[in-house]
Amino acid sequence: MAVLRRICGVTRRDRRRNVDIMNKLAIERDVVELLQICRLTYVGHVSRMQPERYPHVLLHGHIAGSRPQRKPRKKWIDNIKEDCSFLGITPIDATRSAQDRSQWRILYTAWAASMRGPSLHRQGIKSSQVCQLNN
Repeated sequence: MAVLRRICGVTRRDRRRNVDIMNKLAIERDVVELLQICRLTYVGHVSRMQPERYPHVLLHGHIAGSRPQRKPRKKWIDNIKEDCSFLGITPIDATRSAQDRSQWRILYTAWAASMRGPSLHRQGIKSSQVCQLNN
């Protein structure tokens, strides 16, 4: 966000919200959404691999043993479960639907499109008006 603030010439003292700056710069996705899409893409890729490949074994395998008593660190598969819950499917259903690449791509791109609001470019805002933030 610091880079985006610097591009527009806005400091933290101006008390502008990050969402407002992203809207003015016509940035449709934040970093979290991009990471979710990348994770879902990679899960689909690994799910389509042969079962003996190491990434497939690591994704679907289970390690025997116990975890420490303190709060456990978040695992990668926990992030995948959260991303799948945003899609409204279980991780098992995600693995099944990822076998068909085109169906999987339609599923997560439709989810990503529903997360976005209307683009500023589609609203006819010119590039010269992008960094003009009203006080």
